[in-house]
Amino acid sequence: MRADAKRNRDRLLEVATRAFAAGGSDASLEGIARAAGVGIGTLYRHFPTREALVEAAYRNELERLCSAAPDVGLREWMDLFVDYMTTKHGMADALRAVIASGGNPYEHSRTRLLEAITHFIDAGELRPDVRAEDFLTALSGITLAAQPGQAGRLLDLLMNGTSRPAGPPGGS
Repeated sequence: MRADAKRNRDRLLEVATRAFAAGGSDASLEGIARAAGVGIGTLYRHFPTREALVEAAYRNELERLCSAAPDVGLREWMDLFVDYMTTKHGMADALRAVIASGGNPYEHSRTRLLEAITHFIDAGELRPDVRAEDFLTALSGITLAAQPGQAGRLLDLLMNGTSRPAGPPGGS
């Protein structure tokens, strides 16, 4: 893909993610193209249907989250996970439309998320007895149940309960 085409695609995905998270499946494709600084023809060249754009936007957010794992610490990644889940919940109507049209935006989501969490186990940031599946469930539960302003404190509790101690007790 040419550099300008990739830039246009990336910008469309960024704008579409925000638009679908805010407006659900009713977000205007013309408005997305305009906000991305491209014409509607460019949008349709990259994404021939609304569903294709929604699915690509969701998968792009998933990939952004999972590929950040090697580059950030666990606690920062947990904050990114909360942002990802908030965006995903905002896109719920649009994602349901993708599923209704025969798409499966979630096909590899669980696998990718478990791989990212396994990175933190392998890197020693999580205790070796922590199961990636359990950690994912706990993170997901926090994002679903937390009241405004509470998620950070709950993430700190989860971090304290699952992270490997920094060193031997007493500093020796």
